[in-house]
Amino acid sequence: MSGYLWALFTVIAAGGQTLRNAMQRELTATLGTVGATHVRFLYGLPFGLLFLLLVLTANGVPLPPLNTKMMLWTLLGAVTQICATALLLAAMREKNFVIVTALTKTEPVHVALFGLIVLGEHLTVGLAAAIAVATAGVLVMSWPRRVASAGHPNAMDVKPIVLGLISAMVFALSAIGFRRGILSLSEGNFVVRASTTLALGLTIQTVLLTTYLAATSRDTLYALLAAWRPSIKAGFMGAFASQMWFLAFAIETAAKVRTLALVEILFAGMVSRSLFKQGVRSREAVGIVLVIAGVALLLNQ
Repeated sequence: MSGYLWALFTVIAAGGQTLRNAMQRELTATLGTVGATHVRFLYGLPFGLLFLLLVLTANGVPLPPLNTKMMLWTLLGAVTQICATALLLAAMREKNFVIVTALTKTEPVHVALFGLIVLGEHLTVGLAAAIAVATAGVLVMSWPRRVASAGHPNAMDVKPIVLGLISAMVFALSAIGFRRGILSLSEGNFVVRASTTLALGLTIQTVLLTTYLAATSRDTLYALLAAWRPSIKAGFMGAFASQMWFLAFAIETAAKVRTLALVEILFAGMVSRSLFKQGVRSREAVGIVLVIAGVALLLNQ
């Protein structure tokens, strides 16, 4: 069971992230996209700090010393996560937002590449196959039926596609940065190191985005503070999901974690169908089978 602990953390994280996304979606109408995005940081930070306090107390240890290497890698993870979100939002404003969504799901491929270059985490043939199969399944499920037609010559504009791919790459770099930050801590067990890195990452992101909103859109910041009641729930779920992600990153390669994380699209589909009573199309069924096959192959590595 201990060998699959990372998988348990990842599946819980994916489920929590699906719920957080649903909660944030409801806040978009009143807070706007940037404001709703900041909910996960501003209202997640208190819970991230609480998780860290509980972990330190339960283990009877002090806060591990934050070395320069750890702080720089965590800074990279925090900043690139914000940048990737901004790129994704920019791409979504273009015509092919559905295609962009699909392209962001290529993140595990980029994570595997960055993991090899930055962390020296080599891929086995089986792991490479699992990443390819699961990613193909998500693309099959996500890619729109009609991507171009004679009446819409601009349907395949290059700009949103490029932005979507770059967004996936930057999200991958963020995952690598956070994992490297966790591994750079020299003291504490994996739970202590993961919780410390999460708290630092949320602090950096909260300071950066709060400063940005204070300088560019104070009305959004005021609205964000006024909407504290619904935001607390989204903040908690966001921090909880992040805690699970970081625990998984602490004990397994980012490539494996982000590949298994593709089960999130299955969770999102189940939530959507439970709300809208939609059936499963044949192409979606093929995609689901591929994702499940990729995950099964992954867990046997």
